[in-house]
Amino acid sequence: MSEVYDIIVVGGGPAGLAAGIYGSRSRLKTAILTKGKPGGQAATTQELENYPGFSRGTTGPALMESMAQHASSFGTEILREEAVELDLGGEIKLIRTRSKKEYRSRTVILAPGAEPRSLNIKGEHSLKGKGVSFCATCDADFFEDLDVVVVGNGDAAIEEAMYLTKFAETVTIIVIHDEGVLDCNKASAERAFDNPKIKWVWNSVLDEIKGDGLVESVMVKNIKTGELAEMATNGVFFFVGSVPKTDLLKGKVELDEQGYIVTNDLMETSVAGVYAAGDVRAKYLRQVITAASDGAIAAVAIEKYLVEEDSFRERVLEAPSLVMVAFWSPQNGASIEVISMLEQLASQYKDLRLVKMDTYRNQRVAGRYGIKEIPNVLFFKNGAEMARITGQCSRADVVDLINLFI
Repeated sequence: MSEVYDIIVVGGGPAGLAAGIYGSRSRLKTAILTKGKPGGQAATTQELENYPGFSRGTTGPALMESMAQHASSFGTEILREEAVELDLGGEIKLIRTRSKKEYRSRTVILAPGAEPRSLNIKGEHSLKGKGVSFCATCDADFFEDLDVVVVGNGDAAIEEAMYLTKFAETVTIIVIHDEGVLDCNKASAERAFDNPKIKWVWNSVLDEIKGDGLVESVMVKNIKTGELAEMATNGVFFFVGSVPKTDLLKGKVELDEQGYIVTNDLMETSVAGVYAAGDVRAKYLRQVITAASDGAIAAVAIEKYLVEEDSFRERVLEAPSLVMVAFWSPQNGASIEVISMLEQLASQYKDLRLVKMDTYRNQRVAGRYGIKEIPNVLFFKNGAEMARITGQCSRADVVDLINLFI
């Protein structure tokens, strides 16, 4: 049987690499499964100028290589493996790869990333990073005092076009609709119409991007007349959405309507022990820095999760004696009184253990057992819940249950 990891990260972008650093540094046995070379989309971005602490001219590949080396230095195993099948429901998660190997882990971080939605326009892929961009925040300053074209007219497209006007000489937005009709919100539309740097091409789509090594012009097609017109430009920005790489995850964890993984602030998914990080997550900003943040949070949350799970298993589920688990809070006077009474009783029985669970510090266990009111006392024997008393309980009630199960 294969070894069991504490954390397996599916995806080797900045989210996965940051998770590897934090997981391994916490002495958790951590592996990253990555289809290709570590780095994800960030490794394809030649110029990366907005990652804090790195000066202008830092490249995406260099930063990702540094992050991978950092993770490896703490003991993270970076494995060139593509996950093709996941079994996330059990206590031990199973990940099968294209190479027919099976990996086992107590927890999983899903970080396969997302990719910009492609229109498959001629020149779009060959000139990516050479004038074609999918991120204004990343690349706007490379087009200072130059002319750029924006494809898209939804909220993101118009907001990013407005941002581009801080740098570019002109920003031409190609819109498929009739003049004045946009898919964005009204407020953004009004601001864009009032911006003197923004130009509009209506009833049109982008047909081709042309250039010898760098973007030099675009071919624009009028959808009503079929007429093609060439327009000189220095850059093309696509804002037609992104596509999360979650085909493998459908039916495994909760996804939103766009296919992104739904998590809470701890990066927890709808499945216990399964976390998500990076661009695959439903979130506000998709950047290298936010992906790295997600990965760090997920790994730290997992460390706490495993401590809580191990403690509960050892103290309660594997205990040889009857166990009273008292859920309480130091801010709840009634629960403090019950704890005092239970401590006295526990001292009188040789084969009885009292385990106190602060609901704030043990939210996961409290949630698993449906604790919505405190005080709440659960009785366990041989790993199974035998009974519970919810709310105020008398000494006599507790003694009756102790004598019944002990």
